[in-house]
Amino acid sequence: MSDNKNQQVMDKDYPLDHVPQSARVGLISLSAVLLGCTFFSPTMVAGGQVAASFGLNGFMWAMIVGNLILGLYVAVMAVIGTKTGLTSVLLSRYTLGLGGAKWAGFLLGGTQLGWYAVSVAYVAEIFVRAFDAPGQYIFWCIFWSLVMGITAVYGFKGMEIVSYVAIPLILILAIWTPILGIKEVGSWSALAALPPSAEPMTMTTALTIIVGTFASMGTQVTNWSRFAKTATVSFIAALLAFFVGNGIMIFAGGIGAIAFQQADLVEVFLQMGIIFWALVILTINIWTTNDAAAYAFGMAGAEFFNKENKRPYIIGGVLIATVLAVSGAYNYFVPYLVALGIFIPPLGGAIIGDYLFVWKRKMPNLKDVEFKTFRVANIIAYAIGTLVAYVTNSKGIGIPPLQGIIVAALMVPVMNSIMKNDAHVVKTNTSVQA
Repeated sequence: MSDNKNQQVMDKDYPLDHVPQSARVGLISLSAVLLGCTFFSPTMVAGGQVAASFGLNGFMWAMIVGNLILGLYVAVMAVIGTKTGLTSVLLSRYTLGLGGAKWAGFLLGGTQLGWYAVSVAYVAEIFVRAFDAPGQYIFWCIFWSLVMGITAVYGFKGMEIVSYVAIPLILILAIWTPILGIKEVGSWSALAALPPSAEPMTMTTALTIIVGTFASMGTQVTNWSRFAKTATVSFIAALLAFFVGNGIMIFAGGIGAIAFQQADLVEVFLQMGIIFWALVILTINIWTTNDAAAYAFGMAGAEFFNKENKRPYIIGGVLIATVLAVSGAYNYFVPYLVALGIFIPPLGGAIIGDYLFVWKRKMPNLKDVEFKTFRVANIIAYAIGTLVAYVTNSKGIGIPPLQGIIVAALMVPVMNSIMKNDAHVVKTNTSVQA
């Protein structure tokens, strides 16, 4: 990839261009940002709800398998981001066409906007419960939504700085919670003997929830992995964040829920007597992930409207998310995760299939491509992958997010072989391999 140091851009995060080598970072910087995304306390809520329905043994299997699927999927996406230097919505231009990329931007940006709203509502709920002040819910929603939105405006560097503060704190909470949980019941074997405390759910639904915790953010990992110096850096950082980091969060929430026979994480913290420290740590922790969410819908907005500046879309998205949070977005948390686990992974699968089988890992520069409005073959491949994920989830068959990814990826070369002349017009043979 050429390093055009004289290129003038309105936004240093390159929302509509390849990231040049001069802006690339190493493993520590990228890992800090990605771990800041996945060290996310509402993920502990998801872990608690799965664990409460399964008990210890079933929960442990769901946690390991779900996070392994998520980690490997995101690691592959991360490498593609590094190799091309492009965001997920810009990669969608290659895969789905200019018009199809608008759908990808709406889907990915919209889900991150929803995540932002859920997270703000969660923080507000913690403050309300901690201070026993239900009348202050709307105030805390508005306050934290606006405060968290400010640092997102500063892009990758702003997220990196907040992450360095938040990661050690949430790691302490993630270790502290299981220790107190095991202490509550007496031993690991006593924990394993406790029955489920909530309505049972299928393993299919559990895995969909776990993958769904970061299906959207994972599909958009290229927004940050495009800054990595090498593919090895991005692969390792993605696995650390989405397999290890997310796994720690799921585990901590699950053990707390089993030990205290309570899926509501805030109630668990109240019973543990650590609500004040949880309040401080969770707020800082959610701040990092909401920065990433705001950054993601800012990037999606910049591509959607073809503008070089993400800031207006971050500001607008934060305002919309604030309204959603005030309206009670937190109540729809689990159905939201299930939907994300069905509709978003197949998009990543289509991008992976297009990169590997159609472009054969040699994507041309954005400026060298005359993009079609729609690449119908790949859109059909994505639709088939989504249908498979939806049907298998509703029937309780297999692992729906994984099946959606694989089917979408494999259908890309199949549909392209059936539908001739569906490729973009490439002006030159230059590629953008980092």
